[in-house]
Amino acid sequence: MRKTLYLKFMLAYALFGIFAFIMVATFASSMTLERLKREKADNLYEEATIIANHYARDLYSNAISLDAVKNQLDALAVYLDSRIWIINPSGRMVLDSSRKLDVEKEVVVDHFDSTIMAGSYYTTGNFFDSFDDEMLSVFAPITSDYKVKGYVVIHYPMSDLRQSKESILSISYILLILILLLSMIILIFFTEFVYIPLRKITDATEQYAAGNMNYEFSVDSDDEIGYLAAALQFMASEISKAEDNQKKFVANVSHDFRSPLTSIKGYLEAMLDGTIPDEMHEKYLGIVLNETERLTKLTNSLLTLNNLNVKGVILEKTEFDINEIIRSTAESAEVQLRAKKIELELVLTDESLMVEADMGKIQQVLYNLLDNAIKFSHNDSSIKIETTVKHQKVFVSVKDSGIGIPKDSIKLIWDRFYKTDLSRGKDKKGTGLGLSITKEIINAHNEHINVISTEGVGTEFIFSLPVVEDEEDY
Repeated sequence: MRKTLYLKFMLAYALFGIFAFIMVATFASSMTLERLKREKADNLYEEATIIANHYARDLYSNAISLDAVKNQLDALAVYLDSRIWIINPSGRMVLDSSRKLDVEKEVVVDHFDSTIMAGSYYTTGNFFDSFDDEMLSVFAPITSDYKVKGYVVIHYPMSDLRQSKESILSISYILLILILLLSMIILIFFTEFVYIPLRKITDATEQYAAGNMNYEFSVDSDDEIGYLAAALQFMASEISKAEDNQKKFVANVSHDFRSPLTSIKGYLEAMLDGTIPDEMHEKYLGIVLNETERLTKLTNSLLTLNNLNVKGVILEKTEFDINEIIRSTAESAEVQLRAKKIELELVLTDESLMVEADMGKIQQVLYNLLDNAIKFSHNDSSIKIETTVKHQKVFVSVKDSGIGIPKDSIKLIWDRFYKTDLSRGKDKKGTGLGLSITKEIINAHNEHINVISTEGVGTEFIFSLPVVEDEEDY
């Protein structure tokens, strides 16, 4: 496009100019000549009619002398820049404004035929071989007593009409050149506002196709081309972010798999070569078992997150009691709560609160949030799970009084494998995928999850679910 679009536009512009000149030189030329010929014939016919109805009729009725008519015709011929004849139906010349009056010398137009004018009042040609050049000849009959006594014929050189035509065409050519020059403004606008931006976009596309997603370009335009450039830049930015995220994802997965594998390999090798005595094998086999459980948890989390990201995933929605799910989740975490002496407070709206959602996935959300709250809470602290109903939505809150989340990390906690600096020392077994999975599940339900946290004070996660309306309300 960069090499051909502009050339195509230039070629179209050149063809426009060429065809415009051809049109003027051919169609406009013939149309102009025809128009001039018709206008001249109309004017000459008016004069010929006046001569036929006055001077010539008086001549044939002997009311005026031949010399007087000759003088009048000579004056009119000079005025009209033409030759004026009075001719009999037989072709004998009575008067000729271009010749001296000589009644003894007879002049006859050979093969004269008045029917040549049938259906018209003018003709072009050499008028029965009377002229060497082409003439415009206009007829007007001389009538008396309802009979045609003769004809007034006025001859005008076609060469003069062609000169007039060329004068008019020269003006047309000048105007055409001016139009073409003015139309160069369109070419300039096309170059500045279309071609150059498109060339920048094409160059950028080639750079992006080559993998250079950091290539920058600017198109200062508020129209569709500017929108296209902005969309292309945004697309490249998103692809670049996706590539960076993919690299981080691979790096994080590699790191989180490498650490337990290294531990497992190290402990097993130490037991095999006798570095760890037999009486200590049970202890270190327990450590190896914990590391394998960590790998299993990480693998399952990755599979869960991948399934949630599949477009068009179908949720198995049912109606269930969210309060009951909260109670069962709390019971499953009883051992962890006792180990850290954490008090769990449940503040639930009504005895039963029915919602419509995927029960298994919502239970996983509650487990992830409660597990996080326990991990990052201090010993002898408390955690509160609360449900409230507003606008046909139930809002589930999981609030702890633990270490909190730094302000600059709140927007990042949903990213895969992300762990705050404060959590790294406390969460040795975490995968960094729990909150990512939680957000994906809530988004799949077309609901929202928010976090409120103050470093050193605690964290509260709140998510919403649709409430099932009681039929008795209708």
